[in-house]
Amino acid sequence: MTSAERPLAGRVALVAGATRGAGRGIAVELGAAGATVYATGRSRRGAPSEYGRAETIEDTADLVTAAGGTGIAVPTDHLVPEQVKALVDRIDAEQGRLDILVNDVFGGDPLTEWDTPVWKHSLDDGLHLLHLAVDTHIVTAHFALALMVRTPGGLVVEVTDGTAAYNADNYRITVYYDLAKVAPIRLARSWAHELRDHGATSVAITPGWLRSENMLDQFGVTEENWRDACEKVPHFAISETPRFVGRAVAALATDPDRHRWNGQSLSSGGLAAEYGFTDLDGSSPDAWRYLVEVQDPGKPADVTGYR
Repeated sequence: MTSAERPLAGRVALVAGATRGAGRGIAVELGAAGATVYATGRSRRGAPSEYGRAETIEDTADLVTAAGGTGIAVPTDHLVPEQVKALVDRIDAEQGRLDILVNDVFGGDPLTEWDTPVWKHSLDDGLHLLHLAVDTHIVTAHFALALMVRTPGGLVVEVTDGTAAYNADNYRITVYYDLAKVAPIRLARSWAHELRDHGATSVAITPGWLRSENMLDQFGVTEENWRDACEKVPHFAISETPRFVGRAVAALATDPDRHRWNGQSLSSGGLAAEYGFTDLDGSSPDAWRYLVEVQDPGKPADVTGYR
């Protein structure tokens, strides 16, 4: 490949929470742009996490390498500071730099009790969800940003669910989930403030309705026949693959003028309109505009003009 085809060659990325979903899609697309990607999480081959799914960080690392980058799987529990410090120390020893940090750790979906008020929701599960969604990101930033600021021009991406505008106007499932998805947006603004004298850029980014491995399983479909799910849930027609948000992050990482986004809340669909990339099927779904203009008002499903 030429340098134009591998614009992130020589760059080093840490995708925290890269086992599946958006994290995996981001890791693979950074790899496709030539980056060395450290893929972390708790699900290893032969040792899955309590999430109980088959995907592993080794699988993600292999996909990164197959895409054209260098994938390195490092099992890490981002709630344990000693493990995160060891991870960053290893990146420093092996690469001497960190150019891209993607904070995508969550894993709180099984802990979420939908539409359940705080006095009925399990307190233990709710607080653990917040630890997974917020504490992990702060612990990771504490160690990783100290390495990143040694090389000017770094990029921090806080991955969440929902734009700042959408989350400000809508209650998201439970108080715990609501806080979990607002927090990364605020963290991105905090990192933007703290990194402003170090030439780095920090943003929050959300995919749209993500066709993650878990979501496909819930609908009983595969990526090949995912449209069959639209018979039961017509608005699923606006959904996107995890690679779409991956391409959004790769576009940011390769944009020399990305600092104009510093501190902002962005979406995969919005960035597709800016940078011109598409999903794997050649479409550009704009899910958050669709939710506001079609789904939430109760209009019939129609993605015309939205993908």
